[in-house]
Amino acid sequence: MREGTLHSDDCHHRIGRGLNAGIGTGTTGTHTFKITSRVIAVFFLLLTAAFTAAPCLAQQDWIKTGTGLGVEKVRLAAPDFKPSTTDAKNPGLLKVFNDTLWNDLDSAGIFEMASKSFYPLAVPGNPADVSFGAWNVPPPNAAMLAFGNLGVTGNNVTVQGWLYDVKNITSPQVLGKQYQDAATSDAARLIAHKFADEIIFRLGGGIPGVAESQLYFVRSDGRGHKEIWGMDYDGANQRQITHLGSISLSPRISPDGSRLAFSSMTKTGWEILMYSMDLSRLVSFPKFGGTNLSPAWSADGTKLAFSSSRTGDPEIYTVDQSGGNLKRITSFKGPDVSPVWNRKTGAQIAWVSGRSGLPQIYSMEADGTNVQRLTDEGYAVSPTWSPNGQFLVFSWIRHYGPGAPGAEDIYLMDAASKQWVQLTHDGGRNDFPSWSPDGRHIVFQSSRSGGEQIWSMLADGSNQKQLTFTGSNSQPNWSWK
Repeated sequence: MREGTLHSDDCHHRIGRGLNAGIGTGTTGTHTFKITSRVIAVFFLLLTAAFTAAPCLAQQDWIKTGTGLGVEKVRLAAPDFKPSTTDAKNPGLLKVFNDTLWNDLDSAGIFEMASKSFYPLAVPGNPADVSFGAWNVPPPNAAMLAFGNLGVTGNNVTVQGWLYDVKNITSPQVLGKQYQDAATSDAARLIAHKFADEIIFRLGGGIPGVAESQLYFVRSDGRGHKEIWGMDYDGANQRQITHLGSISLSPRISPDGSRLAFSSMTKTGWEILMYSMDLSRLVSFPKFGGTNLSPAWSADGTKLAFSSSRTGDPEIYTVDQSGGNLKRITSFKGPDVSPVWNRKTGAQIAWVSGRSGLPQIYSMEADGTNVQRLTDEGYAVSPTWSPNGQFLVFSWIRHYGPGAPGAEDIYLMDAASKQWVQLTHDGGRNDFPSWSPDGRHIVFQSSRSGGEQIWSMLADGSNQKQLTFTGSNSQPNWSWK
């Protein structure tokens, strides 16, 4: 792809319920943090403030998680791009491009998208076509306007796109880009992702968008096998990665996107396997003995943490990226599984432990010291750190046991204060959450539609969308960039 600037103005495996057989249900207390609408608002103001970045300090902090509580979102109009040539391929590629761009912008969580039914009849394909008075007043009443054109010439497609501040008539252009690529649907989607991310970066406080990011997950083939798959962040371009004919779980992509670690049932038992995305094949990784599950990368990509029963009881270990320098960092009766590194500091690990009975979320320093219990009741599993290192999102059955009310839902907790909010509400079994690299979104698995499928939502629990529809899909992991 050739890309040019027309002009720019920059501003676990869970502790399986079988492992807890015989432990008992325990007792469930009453959580002292009362959830009210005011508390939720205050909590998310704290959440979004923590994502403040140095660039574009004039931008409001709320847009960095997409919550928008108490702050008006940017009202954006994005009319369909117009054809710039008469090639027969234009209609098909335009539909792919326009649908993808709209979905990317609508899913970003930082815009109020002006409905297309409010748009004037004449939409611009070039800057000379922009009629400010038609866009910056009701009914569209847009603050920003994204527009442009697409044209096929021979085997190539060219897209020109602009972002205008239509409230600023004297100097409206915020962004102008030109892209060229092969005239294919995949290329049209990629160009739309790139242009959307440019817009999100400029209007989103200087934080890169996630339209070009990837998701990795587990798909069952219905014959007892589970393989690792990948897809675009919006559920498109699903493709199978492993072909092992076994059961593979807990895919974790490395921070640089070059390697995929996961746990798989091999001839010698459950082992951590390593797949090279560059070579499209498995590469060597040591065997440790026992049952080895739920690998997790450190933020700098130099270490892995995982759970191993090599000494009998499942404990948390760390190794170098090559599998050397094995260190045991937990030592307590009861299973310890599902470790995750603090993505900001790299100095803490959260994990799931059954040492107190039912599984709960704990945190510790990366050397195993300063152990703290974070959840105080029910059945809590599948923790993952937010990109800013302040928050954990996890799956929690707060009232667990025979006849106990409640479901398995996704919760978000401030790791320091242990205050939390509930993000999903009794929509089946919701588990294995994973943060987007921009901190605005969370992907997770849910059984709300029948079988297990992958869903996404904004970090405040809104805008929940189903991403997979075929087969049984679980344990999603969002790429680091």
